[in-house]
Amino acid sequence: MIRIGLTGGIAAGKSTVSARLRELGAALIDYDELARRVVEPGGVGLRRIAECFGPDALTDQGRLNRRWIAEHVFAGPDSERMRRKLDDIEHPLIYDLALSRERQAVADNPDAVVVHDVPLLAEVLDAMPMRFDHIVTVEAPEQVRVDRMVSTRGMTRDDALARIRHQSSLEQRRVIADAVIDSTQPMGRMLEAVDALYEQWLAES
Repeated sequence: MIRIGLTGGIAAGKSTVSARLRELGAALIDYDELARRVVEPGGVGLRRIAECFGPDALTDQGRLNRRWIAEHVFAGPDSERMRRKLDDIEHPLIYDLALSRERQAVADNPDAVVVHDVPLLAEVLDAMPMRFDHIVTVEAPEQVRVDRMVSTRGMTRDDALARIRHQSSLEQRRVIADAVIDSTQPMGRMLEAVDALYEQWLAES
């Protein structure tokens, strides 16, 4: 088994790269999907969030009240401390679930290339209970990413820039990565670069 970390700036093209790796046969662990899973109704994550932040953190239907969380945890003068409290609840559950998915992938194929798709990898790398054999970041210039968010996600330019500012910088992602995929190159060339990396990892696994 070989463990790969995949990250990138918002709207940089990481989803295209992860989809290609899945096509090639990689076992993909999507941390956005895991983050949704650990706060499903009836789970320990949602119960702990309600205990920590109070009943307003849940909707009348017993689901995570994302609007309330956005207004009271990710905004305001105490947002950094509140966000850390939320991360302390969610992140260990996400990592446990990721390792469980990884064990299943390796049970199915001992030589698996397991890709952990972690949008905020640069922010959480030191706290993760695993280490990666290689880390790849997918990048595009800021203006390209802003244009993509405006045209495909219906965001304003100010909102798009704010999302970028709340993530790690290109420099921070490059520091942790040993491979950079430029998503502004022609699609065929970008996919060839992904294919070449995958072949390299297969040889190492």
